[in-house]
Amino acid sequence: MQAVTRVIFLDEDGEKFFGEGPCRLLHAVEQTGSLRAAAQSMGMAYTKALKLVRHAEKALGFALTERTAGGRDGGGSSLTAQGKEWLRQYERYRDACVEANRQLYLACFPQQR
Repeated sequence: MQAVTRVIFLDEDGEKFFGEGPCRLLHAVEQTGSLRAAAQSMGMAYTKALKLVRHAEKALGFALTERTAGGRDGGGSSLTAQGKEWLRQYERYRDACVEANRQLYLACFPQQR
């Protein structure tokens, strides 16, 4: 049996801040060219997707997405340069955490290999 590791970030109030769901949402924005289409492709309400992005932008202090021409209903979205860089850094950090946790787990439970 292989262990599954999930990385969850909590804000100063102990509430979930930004994790895999929002990262998948940002990737979907890149693929679809629209926050609305990205939310729909994930089975998520547009208002929830918008709230996730706005909450993260407020906490990070910079915009993750920007409006662009095109997309469904004439309005599209794309990631900002800072948003792309932050997503790349987050994924690198997440992957390092997963690997470190895997090594620690195997060191503590060698019989689980």
